[in-house]
Amino acid sequence: MSQVRAAFNKASNDYEDHAFLQKEIANRLSKKLDVITTKSDVILDLGAGTGLLSHQLEKRFVDSQVICLDFAQNSLKHNPASHKICANASHLPLADNSVDIVVSSLMMQWCPDLNQLFSEIHRVLKNDGLILFSTFGPDTLKELKKSWSVVDNETHVNTFTDMHDIGDQLLQNGFQSPVMEMEHLTLTYQSVIDLLRDLKAIGAQSVNSRSKSLMGKDKFQLMIQMYESYRQDGKLPASYEVIYGHAWVRPSASFKGHKIPDLGDIELKNS
Repeated sequence: MSQVRAAFNKASNDYEDHAFLQKEIANRLSKKLDVITTKSDVILDLGAGTGLLSHQLEKRFVDSQVICLDFAQNSLKHNPASHKICANASHLPLADNSVDIVVSSLMMQWCPDLNQLFSEIHRVLKNDGLILFSTFGPDTLKELKKSWSVVDNETHVNTFTDMHDIGDQLLQNGFQSPVMEMEHLTLTYQSVIDLLRDLKAIGAQSVNSRSKSLMGKDKFQLMIQMYESYRQDGKLPASYEVIYGHAWVRPSASFKGHKIPDLGDIELKNS
């Protein structure tokens, strides 16, 4: 986890210049709160980072306290929110039954123990409390994974949890009526190097990857050559499986139905 924290701290200054996909997913996650009608005194933005979601939460819940929590101190320095906490999401420095809604955008994939995370979230949520989140699924960066798999058996791309397993872990930790939805988004790039630079710029490069000098230029070039087989219409695709989920501490009549809209497969152009 220290390597992940260091990567996000290092990337914090220029994070939002490269976080095109992260901004889009934060926007989509925020819109899913349109169906919330109940009064919410305390909202927790878990993994708030530089504030891509925090600002929207503050506009949406103008009479609520929005707490922004992240383990990367430098990221929080760029977050303009008033209430910020630098802490580990798996050990929340919050009282039991103190939060109405926990919202988390693209943070969970960095947590090594989802059971511990969900246990903590369940602890701090009030009765009728809601967790709403986005994360990445196993098909994320599948082109990069397959290209590296031809080169060696090392892990070069992070592993992501299947949405059914996430739903099971929510149930195991006391949440009720979990609903999981998934969509595919695609960014396009001129070159593999551009993709790798983007990943590094947002702190999301695999913490298991080795430097190009250590792995050897031949292996690195072979990976690039394999990735080129995916080129279409002059562009290289980078696929993302985006998972959305929500669940309740107990069922609530304030949520108008438990079905999250399926947005379908979408291609996003990376400028």
